[in-house]
Amino acid sequence: MGSGIHVIDRETKREFEERVYGEEVIDFFYTKGSLLSSVFRSLVTKTPFSRLYGAFQKTASSRKKIFPFVEKFGVDLGDFEKSIKDFGSFNDFFTRKLKKGARPLSPESAILPADGRYLVYPDVSEINTFFVKNSRFDVPKLLKGVVKDYAPYKRGGLVIARLAPVDYHRYHFPCDAVPSPAYLVRGFLDSVNPKATKRRIHIFWKNKRRITLLKTEKFGQVIMVEVGATNVGSVQSTYIPSLDYAKGDEKGYFAFGGSCILLLFPQSSITFAADLVENTTKGLETYGKMGTALSFSK
Repeated sequence: MGSGIHVIDRETKREFEERVYGEEVIDFFYTKGSLLSSVFRSLVTKTPFSRLYGAFQKTASSRKKIFPFVEKFGVDLGDFEKSIKDFGSFNDFFTRKLKKGARPLSPESAILPADGRYLVYPDVSEINTFFVKNSRFDVPKLLKGVVKDYAPYKRGGLVIARLAPVDYHRYHFPCDAVPSPAYLVRGFLDSVNPKATKRRIHIFWKNKRRITLLKTEKFGQVIMVEVGATNVGSVQSTYIPSLDYAKGDEKGYFAFGGSCILLLFPQSSITFAADLVENTTKGLETYGKMGTALSFSK
């Protein structure tokens, strides 16, 4: 039985059905709708379970999981900076760096900040595909006081980048920017898999997250949010606030688990690449790699 999650590969233009890591658990927690599943989900998302599970992935004994994982999900070994035999733990493999040049940067103004599955909305107030009918994206709840003036973002551009466990899990600046410190907002650790978020869009502003304000010349103030999720051991920033960064420079990484990045652009400040918009309008995510075009230059 397939996952039912269909994605468009940006390079090949082909639609594929995603293989989901831990699908049985996600189905139990988010699609069964039983009292038992709700109780267990509550325990997992409100306790140190995810941290403890993530800690195990840092142990030497977790190394034995690497090769079966690579074989099952077809991870491209040619992208790695290190040989597969040189990883000391599963988390070491999970937070791997790529070879220099593995992700060429598009000349367009903004790029995809991570390898992942993308939804883009030119106007966040008009989300009417992918999520359940009549869903509304609550910008003030997402930002929770970090930004004083929400007006530029209430009809701004929204990017949702979902990183599955099989993906490269370092993330990068989408454009030239001077970043603020990352503001931590505490919350739950629900899954960000579509089986969860399609029915519960509020997961994005209920989950634990880090919010960074990016000062840019081309787009004004862009907001970048790293959202934690089930089994994410930690979210680690590797940048230094208030320094100048070029697009494609590393910003941080997620330790073990599925994860999500959100970008909010001020209203009318960006024109998203046509294929990303078209696929989103059809209710499909687009699988794209870090460094490929997010925008058209204006």
